Amino acid sequence: MSDGFEIDKTQVRAAFDRAAHDYDRHARLQHEVQQRLLERLHWIRLDPARVIDLGCGPGGALKALAQRYRKARVAGLDFAPGMALRARVQGRWFRRPWVICADMERLPLADASFDLAISAAALQWVADLDRVFAEVRRVVAPGGLWLFATFGPDTLRELRAAFASVDAGAATHVNAFIDMHDIGDALVRAGFADPVMDQERLTVTYPDFNALLRDLRGVGVRNALSGRSRGLLGPRRLRAVADAYASHYGEQGRLPASWEVVYGHAWVPAAPPPSRAPGHFIPIRAR
Repeated sequence: MSDGFEIDKTQVRAAFDRAAHDYDRHARLQHEVQQRLLERLHWIRLDPARVIDLGCGPGGALKALAQRYRKARVAGLDFAPGMALRARVQGRWFRRPWVICADMERLPLADASFDLAISAAALQWVADLDRVFAEVRRVVAPGGLWLFATFGPDTLRELRAAFASVDAGAATHVNAFIDMHDIGDALVRAGFADPVMDQERLTVTYPDFNALLRDLRGVGVRNALSGRSRGLLGPRRLRAVADAYASHYGEQGRLPASWEVVYGHAWVPAAPPPSRAPGHFIPIRAR
């Protein structure tokens, strides 16, 4: 890792707040990841009474969770107000999910208050992964499960390379992501039991560069690194990036966008959580 840049949470919250209304129209990849994560519950023996989706966005998983666990109390949490408002209207009126607007790094939830916590495509936006895992470990009851999907360092590698080919400093216009092994280490530090990690690569193709940018902006994916380049990305420079992208990666009139999807799950043991050691901190850093 380089002496990189930490996530600017204010920028992230604002971007997702703006994206809330049209999120589902642009979130093909995010919906696919969410569906693949939920399918993993088929193979896990668990009958939770209380379920929460952390970083729930507009609430797409809440309806599916309520259908799977019909006797469970389903809740969602998102730190973008616009997303939380949309999530609150998921499901039928007599069984709306309980949704709160809050930060995963400081969960306003009681200890051992849930039996299952999931998170699909949200952990890449946290500033301190160790803090999040400690909080999840606190609010999930012994015997409960923590299941998540996030993105690894090869995500959007084509876009990062295209920016870098125009200007080496421009690569910081693309967010960085945490390596799978670092995530697994963070699970162990937080005191989870039997952690399992794996990954897969998904590719979405686009007819042109502008279509790619529309989807990224439509789901709130904007650069949020607090040390990012402050220079304006004008039309001429953006055109150069688009040309570099098409030149290096275009094939049969389509442009690929790669996503490294990292999955993880772990159980909460009956033992008390470990004290958080000073200095343990995994920020998102540029690579």
